[in-house]
Amino acid sequence: DVFEQLQHVGHKKIEFHISTEIPAVLQINSEKEEKNGKRVYPYATTEEINNTGFGRIFPAPSSNDKMETEEEDDEIPSEFISRKDLEKNRLSREEMEKYSVFKNYEPGDPNCRIYVKNLAKQVQEKDLKFIFGRYVDFQSEVERNMFDIRLMKEGRMKGQAFIGLPNEKAAAKALKEANGYVLFEKPMVVQFARSARPKQDANEGKRKK
Repeated sequence: DVFEQLQHVGHKKIEFHISTEIPAVLQINSEKEEKNGKRVYPYATTEEINNTGFGRIFPAPSSNDKMETEEEDDEIPSEFISRKDLEKNRLSREEMEKYSVFKNYEPGDPNCRIYVKNLAKQVQEKDLKFIFGRYVDFQSEVERNMFDIRLMKEGRMKGQAFIGLPNEKAAAKALKEANGYVLFEKPMVVQFARSARPKQDANEGKRKK
């Protein structure tokens, strides 16, 4: 009865709009509650509308936002380093120029294996797995088997490592993001591993094709 009386008062525009919005929402909510077998109480339903209405409207976009942030970080498991930590502890190009190890740096020819040097004595395979494991999908048996770390701890090759990644794309991404990363106070130098075949032979092979 209250709402019907307010509808007759045409000159009160503000009251008219407010009163028509509330019953519209109440009707929607009451229909939902009747389906669920609940009793409809006018004052209770307004609170429930606020709780359930906003709860149902806003989680959809917020979950999408979460998905976007996960996609930005490639949905990397927490057991591996995050992109933020990589960027935080990576040298800038200007800083790299100050180090002799980056003086004649060349990434090399792209392939699925990368070569890492200038590693600190404390570095272990688990440290390299923590960094480069983010480029491997461990749910895939193929990628898991292709992931290989060979860390040299003795002889002339000490402080160097060869890491096999699932594909060339993953290796290129690893090189771009991990080159210059400071691990145990020493910046890593990341390059594509050289193939067993010399470059001249490889170029000749391409020409013949």
